[in-house]
Amino acid sequence: MSVKKTVSDDDMALFREAVGEVRSVNNDRVEAEAPPRRPILRHSEDDDRSVMRALLDDLSETDFLETGEHLSYTQPGVQRSVLKKLKSGRYSLQSEIDLHGLTVNEARQELSEFLHAAQERRHLCVRVIHGKGRKTAERGPRLKPAVNQWLQRNRQVLAFCSARLNDGGTGAVYVLLKRT
Repeated sequence: MSVKKTVSDDDMALFREAVGEVRSVNNDRVEAEAPPRRPILRHSEDDDRSVMRALLDDLSETDFLETGEHLSYTQPGVQRSVLKKLKSGRYSLQSEIDLHGLTVNEARQELSEFLHAAQERRHLCVRVIHGKGRKTAERGPRLKPAVNQWLQRNRQVLAFCSARLNDGGTGAVYVLLKRT
C-alpha cells in the first residue's frame, strides 16, 4: 500500500519559481533554426554535379576513423518517427547499389551517379551496400565512413541508417531521399 505525500504550498511555489513558464509540446518534430534567407539561384545539372564532386572530394584522413557499428543521420527538422520507420524497414526499397570491391574514388563516383539517377526516377528509399571493411582490418573500413560522410553532405538525403540484419546489417544503409 503506498502513502500519498502532500506538497506544501511553499514547496510548490519554490518549484514553480525554479521551473518557470511551461508549455506543452504536441508533436515529436525537431525544430530547426530558420536558415538565413538567401536569394534563389538558378543552376544547371552540371553545376549540381560539380558541387557534388567538390563535396565528395573534400574527405580528409580524419573522416576515415572508425565510425562505430551503426550509422544513423537525419537532417534538422526531420521527425523522429521517420527515422524510426526507416530503421525498422517500413519504407519500400526502390533501388540499391553495391559498392563492394570498389576503391574510395570509384565508390564516390558510383554513389553520386546512383543518387542522381534515383532522384530522377523519383525513388524515395534506396539501399547502399558499403560492406563492413573486414578485408582491410589493418587499415580499418574505408567505404563505410566515406559513405557516411558523403550522405551527410548530400542535400537530397533526408535521413539514413544502418540496414536491418536481413538487408545487410551494418554493412549497408537505408537512405531516404527528398521528393523532387
